[in-house]
Amino acid sequence: MPESQAGPRLTAFAAILMSCFRQSKRQTELFFESVLNIPASTGWLVKLQTRATNALRPAYDDLHAAVRDESRLGIDETPSKERCRRVWIWVFVALYFTVFSIRGSRKRDELDATIGHQYDGIVTSDRAKMYHHLDYVQYCWAHLKRDFQSLADSKHDMACEIGEALGRQTQKLFRQHARYRDGTISYAGLKSSLGSVRREVESLLLRGPKCDHRKTSGMCEELCKNRERLWTFLEHEDVPPTNNHSERALRSAVIWRKLSFGTQSESGSRFVETLLTILETCRRQNKNAIDYITNALTTGKPESLRIGV
Repeated sequence: MPESQAGPRLTAFAAILMSCFRQSKRQTELFFESVLNIPASTGWLVKLQTRATNALRPAYDDLHAAVRDESRLGIDETPSKERCRRVWIWVFVALYFTVFSIRGSRKRDELDATIGHQYDGIVTSDRAKMYHHLDYVQYCWAHLKRDFQSLADSKHDMACEIGEALGRQTQKLFRQHARYRDGTISYAGLKSSLGSVRREVESLLLRGPKCDHRKTSGMCEELCKNRERLWTFLEHEDVPPTNNHSERALRSAVIWRKLSFGTQSESGSRFVETLLTILETCRRQNKNAIDYITNALTTGKPESLRIGV
């Protein structure tokens, strides 16, 4: 016997509307009644949302557990709200899948809860403090470019000079990496072409701490201490110099947050992180998301989204 008037495909469709297409409960209710001619209510849609979460949660938990086994990750986070309290949406981008996680803070404890306390893979990220304890990190050069530009825009002469010079070297780095991506030069050629860029950047960073502009001296001193984290991508071919793949994945969550102003309950947060994970992973693996969700609701056992499982 069916559990309600909504079968697996209609439940999957409702979940897609409220996640991928970022429709509110009221708008989804209106769509059901005016377009599909199906009576709906907010409470009923919440029940469908919960049913979809429960059906997909085993696949989500499987991917969440797999994160710590990945040799390379891109990680980013953005603030959101759960009812009246602040929460953070984390994104972990692996080679073949993406995991979203809504947690109470952006502290190291929350990071360790996902990747483990002794993660020995390479993380591409910004320079936030919760990543400082990791052994292998690639600083995002897109973030660095913005930081260098802020120095160049300052009214302090030396800070402006250093910022502009670092910006020019960053442009050279991106040009050479673009040539590597399109196959114009090899990986060995990339490393060779960036030798002079590396020397010039490190020379400029050594000048920075002598500057009486506080922001410039602080930033350059920090980067000098961790300068090996600027060049991890020159030691590992599969590591990109930017965290753009994580920022692109997080963009859908940011748009959803701006439209919805967050979630109203813990159950709502679990729905959002689960559906965002399934939708983004299906997109990356060229799977039809609504078919995947429908099958999970029909069989009660979602297909594993780990590649090779």
